[in-house]
Amino acid sequence: MDALDLARWQFGVTTVYHFLFVPLTIGLGVFVAGLQTAWHRTGKEHYLRLTKFFGKLFLINFGMGVVTGIVQEFQFGMNWSEYSIFVGDVFGAPLALEALLAFFLESTFLGLWIFGWDKLPKRIHLATIWAAVIGSNLSAYFILAANAWMKHPVGYEVVDGRARMTDLWAVLTNSTALAQVPHVVGGAFVVAGGFVLAVCGYHLLRERRSGPADPGRTTPARPGGASMWRTPMRAALVMVAIAGVVVVASGDTSARLLYEQQPMKLAAAEGLRHDTAGAPFSPVPGVEVPKLLSFLSTHDPNAVVQGTEDLQATFVKQFGPGDYRPNLPVVFWSFRVMIVFGLTTVGLSVLGLWLTRKRRRAAGRPREIPAWFARSCLLALPLPTIAIIAGWLLSEVGRQPWTVQGELLTAASVSPGVSLTEVAVSLAIFTALYGVLALAEAVLLVRHVKTGPEPVSPDPLTRPSEDDEDRAARLQPTLMY
Repeated sequence: MDALDLARWQFGVTTVYHFLFVPLTIGLGVFVAGLQTAWHRTGKEHYLRLTKFFGKLFLINFGMGVVTGIVQEFQFGMNWSEYSIFVGDVFGAPLALEALLAFFLESTFLGLWIFGWDKLPKRIHLATIWAAVIGSNLSAYFILAANAWMKHPVGYEVVDGRARMTDLWAVLTNSTALAQVPHVVGGAFVVAGGFVLAVCGYHLLRERRSGPADPGRTTPARPGGASMWRTPMRAALVMVAIAGVVVVASGDTSARLLYEQQPMKLAAAEGLRHDTAGAPFSPVPGVEVPKLLSFLSTHDPNAVVQGTEDLQATFVKQFGPGDYRPNLPVVFWSFRVMIVFGLTTVGLSVLGLWLTRKRRRAAGRPREIPAWFARSCLLALPLPTIAIIAGWLLSEVGRQPWTVQGELLTAASVSPGVSLTEVAVSLAIFTALYGVLALAEAVLLVRHVKTGPEPVSPDPLTRPSEDDEDRAARLQPTLMY
């Protein structure tokens, strides 16, 4: 093992850990903004309680994501200086836009949202959370555009061994980015929806055990004894179902782009060794669906799909001696884990929408949520998270041995002056630090989920007049960050 191997391990470990928070932040922010919008439009108390409850979960996750994301930037200078030198002129613009525009927009308005309760008018306060949500999604776009450039470099020229950007618009509208952004962001909404489903499932089971009179936890949200948790559950089910459609559609586009731009990754994901016309798709080894891979890749069931061994021979002739095949088992199984776990979560959402539908148009009463389905919702927490991590493993490991496809090998990207010992020490420190952060995150989230939504005053954003000073003095704070 050399410094390159440990540097790759370190970047992989810290990136996967950081990515645990990114999709949840993107999706949960929109979910919280939607709940607050519903409260603003209807004035119903349970929407306000749910906004503050899921808002605190969102903030805990956001804070941890910021802390863990800082490490990613340090690693470019510490372990990957040659990579930074090569891509710096290209990445400067999109990453500057991400930091100066998107992240500042997100953090500034999120701060106004946190401290604006009881201070800002309701409409302005609502606008702050939506501005923060827009910022987080813009941030995702710029970062994904930079990542897409590594897979399909465009709008640049190589001068003196460095890539120099010649067309910012081409970088930001890269065809790979336009397919990757909805795929990743859609996956983020599936993860966030799954998180909400798990929380709702937990409280529904708790409500059944403790009874509907348990104060502060299961206050009815609507007449007829319906649980407050039905509202966010239905919203999360809709979110997951719609996002699932987006993920599948953008995944189809991504597969066709792989056929054109990264044929080795496509071949590795399917375990295809040799060029094949009418290539079959293998859900698991030994089981094949005839011509399905060719159809998924080109929409032509008889198209030729290149195999790993034939591509290896081609790349040796084009780029020189070397092994241009990625880790085949990791890429093969990551693809299947992503599909199976992701589709299982989407299927759970479709089932949930059916189970929670209204009984009859005339009565308009919702069906009681079965206990077994509430337990099944707990699976919506790990399944989409594992699926989206598997997707990133497929994306990044499948690009190897390149950091920039066709231009810069990973072996040529590592810092030449960093020793094996130095990388090992930093890897050990980061692993220990991230372990402590993971424990803190878990404790905070579990504690808040168990506590449940806190009681609130009917309208905390209404400014009290001088005649209401005595009443205002008696009100207790309902949300503290």
